[in-house]
Amino acid sequence: MKRVLEPELMTERAQARAYAEADFSEPHSRYVALLLEKFPDLPPRGRALDLGCGPGDVTRRFARACPGYEIVAVDGSPAMLREARRLTQPWPDLRARIRYRLGRLPGARLPRGPYDVILATSFLHHLADPMVLWNAVRQYGGTGTVVMVADLRRPRTVQEARRLTERYAAGAPEVLRRDFYRSLLAAFTPAEVSAQLRAAGLGGFTVEVISDRHLFVSGRLNE
Repeated sequence: MKRVLEPELMTERAQARAYAEADFSEPHSRYVALLLEKFPDLPPRGRALDLGCGPGDVTRRFARACPGYEIVAVDGSPAMLREARRLTQPWPDLRARIRYRLGRLPGARLPRGPYDVILATSFLHHLADPMVLWNAVRQYGGTGTVVMVADLRRPRTVQEARRLTERYAAGAPEVLRRDFYRSLLAAFTPAEVSAQLRAAGLGGFTVEVISDRHLFVSGRLNE
């Protein structure tokens, strides 16, 4: 099945609120757990950059798991950042350590790197040009930067995408069902992501299939 692009930004207020209120605890907590499992030597203190943070669920999970980190979290949607700030508001420690920034890659104006950790979850499939993400990893990373990219993976057929939508989004609001199906069609296959990494000079990174709908990319920059 060929890739079908979807909009890069989620700008509708109702759409952002639906994502903010959805329960993504199972995959999102697993992403952070995998990151810490793969990099047990992660420095206890540092700076992290979250690209395409959306309503900030993974941002906050990482912040809780790594209390020594200050985090810059960027997204191109004002609606998503409003939700991210709203959900962070009750937690003074997180408010002090997370800075949400409005910006759209590749032209976003962000604090300079290198960052110790770069995260991107459910962001890659939104990009018409995936090299935008991998170039940003190069731009904001440095020697030793830990990188984690978690995303959907594209099914082989439209029928499979529909089955996954019914299995995982049957009881969700219509906007989430619609977006999940579109996101599956817009996602990349593991082979495509591996080719992107080679083109970006990141061939040493690992691409893993971690569920029937997710892939996980991890690695450490060496230059």
